[in-house]
Amino acid sequence: MQSVAPMSDSVVRAPLPFGPPDMAIFSQQWYAAYTCANHEKRVAAQLQARGIEHFLPVYHSVRRWKDRRVKLEMPLFPGYVFVRLALCDRLPVLQVPSLVRLVGFGSLPTALPDCEMDILRRALTQEHSAQPHRFFTVGRRVRITGGPFAGLEGVLTRIKSNLRVVLSLELIQRSTSVEVDAAYLEVLPRRAVASQNQ
Repeated sequence: MQSVAPMSDSVVRAPLPFGPPDMAIFSQQWYAAYTCANHEKRVAAQLQARGIEHFLPVYHSVRRWKDRRVKLEMPLFPGYVFVRLALCDRLPVLQVPSLVRLVGFGSLPTALPDCEMDILRRALTQEHSAQPHRFFTVGRRVRITGGPFAGLEGVLTRIKSNLRVVLSLELIQRSTSVEVDAAYLEVLPRRAVASQNQ
């Protein structure tokens, strides 16, 4: 689903937390929005209608129904839609029906890395064989050095005869696997794995 232009300055601002203002609250960043079950597309449509920049990655799944096969468009990260906003402008997002909360730790939502979100948005809006995958972070870690997912790190796995890399968003405990040419993979040193798991 295509994202739209960022919110205008005329939106209602949420009250700021007590204490000195943190300038990060005024800068636009990506956040994960947790939705009611099976309401991801409905939330995305509401965000679209309100002019809020968002991203709902999807994949295509073929299901067999009685005497026919149906191609469905399913959320790649079930239960989540990504939104880009300044935290001081989050009130219109929190008022969207079926949107439960912005994911984070403590009293404020936690921003996702801009560089990772830019790569995912660019790559997942194209026709790539991304599929949901069970969440895990342990295994042989690799860096993708070429292609649409260049710059991301993940865990190498093999499905049938194809090499795939499992990309995990730890904040939401969700993973997706993408097919990558072996020539575009760089195995990371084991000491880097150990430091990341601490």
